[in-house]
Amino acid sequence: MDEKWRVRIAGAGAGLANGLFGGGGGMVFIPVMSRSSLKGQKLYATCVGIIFPVCAVSAAVYFWRAELSIQTALPYLLGGLVGGFAGGKLYGKVSAKWLKWIFAAFLFYGGVKYLL
Repeated sequence: MDEKWRVRIAGAGAGLANGLFGGGGGMVFIPVMSRSSLKGQKLYATCVGIIFPVCAVSAAVYFWRAELSIQTALPYLLGGLVGGFAGGKLYGKVSAKWLKWIFAAFLFYGGVKYLL
């Protein structure tokens, strides 16, 4: 399969996961992009840069359908902004090996909590 099509299909999968689950594009992008020339922290930073506009589109659709509660989301958003800033400052200080394990642990935890 042509590389451009593989990338487009991965993007569509990440967007679909994000739209259906309200997030989760990273679950698609990280494994697919790990096969690219990007390695380590640059891989994660690029993934975040891609996920941001995907999440913005999903949020806009939810808002347009009147299914987004800004009042409920605001405290999480403020905390997320602080956490995102802190994570950005830590960028480059955490090894890619640890990032993979931390990411896997969050996915595992989220999956277990979702099922219970």
